[in-house]
Order: sequence, then structure tokens, then C-alpha cells
Amino acid sequence: MIKKLALWILAFLITVGAAYYQRKTGPTHPQLAEVSLADSTWKVELIRSNGARDARVKLPIKDPEVSATLFYKKYRVNEEWVAVDFEIKPIQHHSLFKKKGPAKIEEAFVAYMPQQEPAGKLEYFIEINGYGSQSYISKDAPVVIRFKDDVPAGVLIPHILLMFLSMMLATLAGLFAIFKIDRFKRYTIWTFGILFIGGFIFGPWVQWYAFGDWWTGIPFGWDLTDNKTLFAFIFWLVALLGNLKKSRPALVILAAIMTLVIFSIPHSLFGSELDYNTGEVTQG
Repeated sequence: MIKKLALWILAFLITVGAAYYQRKTGPTHPQLAEVSLADSTWKVELIRSNGARDARVKLPIKDPEVSATLFYKKYRVNEEWVAVDFEIKPIQHHSLFKKKGPAKIEEAFVAYMPQQEPAGKLEYFIEINGYGSQSYISKDAPVVIRFKDDVPAGVLIPHILLMFLSMMLATLAGLFAIFKIDRFKRYTIWTFGILFIGGFIFGPWVQWYAFGDWWTGIPFGWDLTDNKTLFAFIFWLVALLGNLKKSRPALVILAAIMTLVIFSIPHSLFGSELDYNTGEVTQG
């Protein structure tokens, strides 16, 4: 009993670690930067993903002697940079759990980029002036931001929870197989079923809401997120079939290891991208 509880805890910790790494290293996670001007230094969070609205970039600067300008243009398009000055404006913050009621109002130093079609991308950098000097954020390597449509919480949250649960059960099945605890067969079945629901029912549903496509992996495209799900599913299908008539823990261990490797690859890498020249959405 103690061994099984310890394996549950270990599986949970491994899954949390892998999920955290995947999230932090993905191309849609905000990029952190630090900028200095005279004797002042600010830490800046640069957004790289946005929903169906204008994209807001916020600077943690409240000094009236400092001005800033955001420069943006369409990604992979040969066009002039568009300049937008940062201004102090009120922004609203609604509680995650209370959509109704008064919103918290914050006076912030912000600039906006216009909303793009789903999978459309902009690249941007920031110029800061003050105290008789000038500094830049990401001028040499502009930040790329991708736009998408909003996904309803009733679709997105189940997808995230089911994928996390499938990763944890996959790890648990692998650990049970390593320690030759016969219940690994049961967790193999659960992993297979939950991965199918989370990855092949809710996953395409999320993709459809966000970018207007149900599936952009093989054989229709090279979207890495879809293909990661596909390959993980194949490994668990082999593990499931291989253990129907005979106990083959090695197949489950292999599937668990490959799942951990696959889902540690940064999320949304090689994802959908709008080609502004053709109007088509490509992957990879």
C-alpha cells in the first residue's frame, strides 16, 4: 500500500514537472526581458499569444520623464514598421471566478497592436527614451505574437485536465510496470481511453475554435502539438494490444517513457501560421 501511494505521488510530481517545463518553454508563453535606462531597470513581460482582440503590451513604467514606442509589422512580410506610442490608460481586471460585478481598474503604461485573423502573426520591439538616453527591447530579435480565436472554457478546461490526467496515468502505468505491480494493465487501459478523449475529441475541438481547423497533424499538416498526441496514442495502442493476452510490462514502460519525452516538447511549437501572401494557414 505504501509503495503504491509513493508511486502515485512520484507520478504526480513527474507530470507536474513535465507540464511546467512544456509550458514555460513554449513559443506562446510570455517572453521575459530586462531593460535599463540611466539608473533605472525594469523587468518586462512580452506577450506572444493573443485572443480575438487587440493585443495589449504593458510596461511597468510610471515615470512621466520616460516615453516608449512600440514598433510592429506582419511576420514574414516585407513592410514598414508601424509605430505606436505607449500611453497611460485605465485597464480593467476581472476576477477569474467572478465575471460579473465591478472590475479592478489599473492605470498602466500600454500600447496596442491590431487584432489579426486566427493564426496571424505580428513581430514587434520596443524603444524607450528618457533621462537623456535611449534603450531597446528585442530590436535585434523581435518578439513574435500569434493571434487566435477565443476557446470556450467548457472546451479548453476539460482538454487541459484530461491531457494532464492522461500524462499522469501514463507515468503511473510505467512506474507500476517497472515495479511489476499487476495493476499497470488497468492504468494502461485508462491512459489509452483518457488520452483518446482529451487528445482526439477535445483537442480537435480546441483547435477548431482557435484556428478553424479540426486536425492539422499527419496526414494534413505538420502541427507538432497534434502529431505529439498522435504518436503518444500509437505507443499506448501498441502497449494496450500487447498486454491483452500476455503480460508485457516492457511495452508499457516504453510507452510511458515516450509519452514523457513527447509531452515535454514545448507546446504549440511548429503550430498554425497564417501566410499573409497567400491567405492560407500552414503548419510546421
